[in-house]
Amino acid sequence: MLGGWLNQIVQGVLLGGLYATFAMGLSLSVGIMRFVNIAHGDLIVLVSFLILTLTTTLGLSPLLAVLVTLPITFLGGYLLQRLLLQRVLGKGVLPIILVTFGLSIIIQNGLLGTFGADTRKVAGGSFETATLVLGGGINVGLLPLAIFLSAIAMVIVLDFVLYRTRLGARIRAVSDDVAAADLVGLPSARIYATAMGIVGVTIAISAGFMSIWTNFDPTSGPSRLLVAFEAVVLGGLGSLWGTLVGGIIIGVAQAIGAQVDAAWQLLAGHLVFLAIFMLRPEGLFPKY
Repeated sequence: MLGGWLNQIVQGVLLGGLYATFAMGLSLSVGIMRFVNIAHGDLIVLVSFLILTLTTTLGLSPLLAVLVTLPITFLGGYLLQRLLLQRVLGKGVLPIILVTFGLSIIIQNGLLGTFGADTRKVAGGSFETATLVLGGGINVGLLPLAIFLSAIAMVIVLDFVLYRTRLGARIRAVSDDVAAADLVGLPSARIYATAMGIVGVTIAISAGFMSIWTNFDPTSGPSRLLVAFEAVVLGGLGSLWGTLVGGIIIGVAQAIGAQVDAAWQLLAGHLVFLAIFMLRPEGLFPKY
């Protein structure tokens, strides 16, 4: 009995790693660049279909397919910011929400027209089902463990880039005060675009993990956005480590809810988010 509960908590922690990868790019958008990208979940699904296409048509391994998508998503994020999002940035909250909502609708309908409504999944081979038996009724899948460790690595790398490099200092300077940054000669539009390119890279990594671990279809984006948004808000704006903790909290809550009743899995995560949000609306580890 106790082993079953412990196993569920461990699985919830590992699931939180996947949620944290969903939320990492959104944490940069909301906490650092100060705007909510409603299309974030749909972009993850879009890249998942790109990875699926590379693995099925070109026969690439999932890892190689993700590596191929990294420069594509960086360039896509850069161009998305320079050509579309930059036009409405700084003009209030509503324009950026409407533009990204429209982008979300376009992506969903484009994927439905191209791939149909069937659910898809990328085959991960034997690694997908390999398991470590820890004893006491606790089993750890190698794929979830790799995803969780990758989520920690993403936080370390992004934290280093943002707070230990010249590029990170420029991104934070533009985020704090665009007008002041322009006055001292910082190219704010190009810096925002570079930051969005980094967000694109995090989207490619999370899409690679999601496409192997779970099924997805053209309408999966909003559910990914919701769990990512909850993880970011729970962790606190601007805190990447907080985002990881937020993802783990939601993952553990869902795992415990599923242990009680399978129908409670998703609801348990939302209820825990609501309870913590009511107690600490600023999040657990806010930086802004």
